[in-house]
Amino acid sequence: MVEETCGTTELTESSARAIQHLRSAIEAGARWYLALLETIGMWQADEECVDGRVYRYLIEGEALDFLLLAERLTETARDLIPEKERVSLLFESRAPFEVSPEEMRRLMGDIRYQQHLNYFYGITVEEALILAVQEEVRKDQRSLVIKEFDTIEESFVRIYDQPRGELLKMFRRDRGERTSRSLKLSEMREFTYWLFKYRLKHTDKARVASDTKKALARLKKYPGRSGSPGLDQMLGF
Repeated sequence: MVEETCGTTELTESSARAIQHLRSAIEAGARWYLALLETIGMWQADEECVDGRVYRYLIEGEALDFLLLAERLTETARDLIPEKERVSLLFESRAPFEVSPEEMRRLMGDIRYQQHLNYFYGITVEEALILAVQEEVRKDQRSLVIKEFDTIEESFVRIYDQPRGELLKMFRRDRGERTSRSLKLSEMREFTYWLFKYRLKHTDKARVASDTKKALARLKKYPGRSGSPGLDQMLGF
């Protein structure tokens, strides 16, 4: 994988207005996390380049990277936000206080909230499934007298019935690309979302349900940077 670089893009009027809203709301006494949710609902840019770094917030026009956008926005108001709470949100997916899914939807708006859910199930849960199956492969390697095999490749075959290399070729073909260059870091999420859609299309419903349950169980055990503040309330854990 290679890291994508770019030149800084000019701040649009709508982005500047959203950033000002975040700061003004907090300065007026609003709780910063609620102000952030409102600002995410106002935000219109799908991607940006800031100080040479690519920020791609919306994957395939459908899946919103909540924490990436939260990182971008809270950076503009660090002087107004407790740093410990900000770090906890960005690196542990822990909101400073509980907000119900209904309240999140109200503050973010229906479209942004649905995009947030798309990212959670299409990327966060898919990544958890891949990690869970990789753990199963390693367990099989330890417990069975079988020849050594590539853990990542074997996990992809078990989930998608195709090796990772072949899936990557299909992904590129769908995007109209012929090159075999390494994936950029910013493209990994796009590939994962593509894998999610591929699995739904080519796997029977019972197996999809079983795999999703397995992934959610792993997330519950190792929540980490789940991409979804309020994970417990959302999934009823």
